[in-house]
Amino acid sequence: MRSLVLLFLLGSTLVACSKKINIEELNRVDEVSIMSVMQAQEDAWNRADLDAFMEGYWKSESLTFIGSRGLTYGWDTTLENYKRSYPDKTVMGTLKFDIISLNRLGDKAYHMIGKYTLLREEDKPSGYFTLIWEKINGEWKITSDQSS
Repeated sequence: MRSLVLLFLLGSTLVACSKKINIEELNRVDEVSIMSVMQAQEDAWNRADLDAFMEGYWKSESLTFIGSRGLTYGWDTTLENYKRSYPDKTVMGTLKFDIISLNRLGDKAYHMIGKYTLLREEDKPSGYFTLIWEKINGEWKITSDQSS
């Protein structure tokens, strides 16, 4: 009987470890996917391609963006604001993201804090951002952006 109990406990421990490894592996896959989107955005910005940059955002009127002008809603409005604020490569400069933290909120959501820096001929503006990422139709998208 004692051997059966030990065998049961060993089996339960192996199953629990297996589930933990699978969850950690899934988290890693999600985090790599999110970081890949961030890299694609950085690359698009540095090509002065705001349309491609916006592919990282949820294409919805429910997208929220909080910046120096306050709260705005919608993918189209966010793109228009970017185009108005950054009309050409000189103003856009070269973008660099530094990720400070990326935390899982649930199966389909992450919270990210980071810093951005624009390297331009005349200056080097920088600030911080908080992003909410959600998995929508199998893809990680920014659904909320607060940048300062």
